[in-house]
Amino acid sequence: MNTAQRSQTPQKSQTLHIRGLRVSLPGTARPVLDGVDLEVGAGQTVALVGESGSGKTLTSRAALGMLPAGATASGVVEVDGQDVLTMDARALRRLRTTTAAMIFQDPRAGINPVRRVGDFLTEALRTNGAADKRTARKRALALLDAVGLPERVLRQYPHELSGGMLQRVMIAASLMADPVLLLADEPTTALDVTTQAEIIALLRDLQSRFGTALLFVTHDLELAAVIADRVAVMYAGRIVETGPAEQVFADPKHPYTAALLAATPRLDAPAGRLAVIPGRVPDLRTEIAGCAFAGRCAHAVDACGQERPETAAVPDRSQATVACWRSSTLTLQGGASRG
Repeated sequence: MNTAQRSQTPQKSQTLHIRGLRVSLPGTARPVLDGVDLEVGAGQTVALVGESGSGKTLTSRAALGMLPAGATASGVVEVDGQDVLTMDARALRRLRTTTAAMIFQDPRAGINPVRRVGDFLTEALRTNGAADKRTARKRALALLDAVGLPERVLRQYPHELSGGMLQRVMIAASLMADPVLLLADEPTTALDVTTQAEIIALLRDLQSRFGTALLFVTHDLELAAVIADRVAVMYAGRIVETGPAEQVFADPKHPYTAALLAATPRLDAPAGRLAVIPGRVPDLRTEIAGCAFAGRCAHAVDACGQERPETAAVPDRSQATVACWRSSTLTLQGGASRG
């Protein structure tokens, strides 16, 4: 099933539903996440994009209740109808082993180096009583085959596998309990370009085959353009633009989205230096009165620095939003292509 077909598939429910999520840490002047609204439907792929420090990883971890020590959270975070923010430790463990799973950025940090891959893959099913040893092994073999790895990998140790192979193991592990939600936190960052393309193709194939909802966290807009049905652009702890991937990349409505696209290397780009976004993401120790992007925005006016823009629907777009005072008057340049 290709991307266009997936985007036309009727969505029965929102597997991940985040509304008004605010997360604060001690010693900060403003929330790390400031009123995040995000939804991922059953069988849908949503890319969460933005610069490092925007809050992407924390948003995805909030879906599993994996918040930093000392953090306070408010709002709604629901996975398959379950309220994550009110769960106790036992309920969170069950959520993470049966309902939702995460593929981390560094596969070697997520697996015990002194245990065989087979033990790692089957552990959750066996310890939770969801399957006996034989059934768990059969499931592991089926998923290894699905990610293109041979049976012998079950007997190997993590150090015997390449980075690409180990990331495939992590993808297989995330699907062992047949979760309804898969969270991928920049899963291709440490891989070479060829292996990266293979992993993206694999995720697209598995997501369509198993019907899993996928939240794909990345700073790479080209990857987002390839894999996503919908895109959510994040800046300074807030979602500033959402919408169908093709429309967001072809016709961005927020200056930050347009700036990210302009800074993306492209083979068909004119000769010259690559565009950059001046400045940096605001420090958490700094309070912000208006739009967080105003100090870096070429289109900012006085009002942008004085009052925070509300999130509004984008006319003539399905379930698209933007948080910008000037979105209705600006004509911005798109750029990323879908593959």
